[in-house]
Amino acid sequence: MSVKVRYTSALVTGVVLAKVGNPQREEPLQTSKEIFRVDENDRVPLTTLLLRPFKNLIAHRFSHHSSLSKHEMNQCAKAIFGNGERLLDKGWDIATRLYTKSTHPNIKSGDLCIALIEGIEIDGEMKQGLCILKSETMTPFLTITTRDGDLQLTTEQGITPEKIDKGCLILDHSADQGYYVLTFDRAGADSRFWVRDFLGLQAVPDAAFLTDAYAKMAVAALEPVSPPSSDDDTPPWETKHAAREALDYFEERDTFSLEAFESEVLKTPEAVARFHDERSRLEEEHGAPLGTDFEIAKKQVNKAKKRLNSVLKLDTGVEIHIKAGDEEPVLERGFDPAKSMKFIKVFFHQDISAS
Repeated sequence: MSVKVRYTSALVTGVVLAKVGNPQREEPLQTSKEIFRVDENDRVPLTTLLLRPFKNLIAHRFSHHSSLSKHEMNQCAKAIFGNGERLLDKGWDIATRLYTKSTHPNIKSGDLCIALIEGIEIDGEMKQGLCILKSETMTPFLTITTRDGDLQLTTEQGITPEKIDKGCLILDHSADQGYYVLTFDRAGADSRFWVRDFLGLQAVPDAAFLTDAYAKMAVAALEPVSPPSSDDDTPPWETKHAAREALDYFEERDTFSLEAFESEVLKTPEAVARFHDERSRLEEEHGAPLGTDFEIAKKQVNKAKKRLNSVLKLDTGVEIHIKAGDEEPVLERGFDPAKSMKFIKVFFHQDISAS
């Protein structure tokens, strides 16, 4: 069963900061010398910024092959939850762990923020949370200040909350099974470093996780094995129909049954075989068998449909986004002999880009 988390009463109380480089590039690690105590007037806006990314995420928990007592991140969180004054020394431990794991050449240096948050509501109980955010990109922004009786325009470099690269929120819940953790990594394909190597997490096999996992497996099984060549005139949205039908199965039902799904949606032996391959791969990565009957999480179905959107990228620099549900009649392909170029004609009733 999924855990209900609310941030209405949450407030950040203390923060430890660090600059984490890549040791392979001989970049240093620098950490706070003391806990930064957040001013009372700044607590609400700062808490809102810190917790904004942690909505509708797949839940994880700390996992260790022998014992949670040997899991470094789990023990750091346990110490901080037991005594808020441990935020400084355990924050150093967390930053040091991240630094020692940041040896791959693709891992960027960045600013680390480790914040203790009070008053997070978890299944009706007020609990603590430990928020860890890493920002690898500085964004320029403008400020207007007063100097010598006149207004001055200056450029600053700062962190944009919407573009924070990596983060996790460790919640003081289900400690005996490994704390409940929400996490994200904008890097996508490189998320193994953040989720597995640094945090040591395993996904919680609840309705949200299973819905997301089976939706991804279904799309992978029903989409073409290889993308069409650049000379292929088959519209990319045509190859999405079978995958969309699979997602319709999730949207139209409240519960999932693997046996029914294979017979009603996958149908062909080839699709079933590809689906089984995907399932075996995910079970090996997860370290446990996946449930075959579960309640469908509608939010994850909506996410899967958004992921299915097609993007047609042309060599002239033009991109055409075909959203799920768009059909062929709104686009028409052709060839212009005078220019010796292909073209796509777009039909529409009204330009709504300014509305």
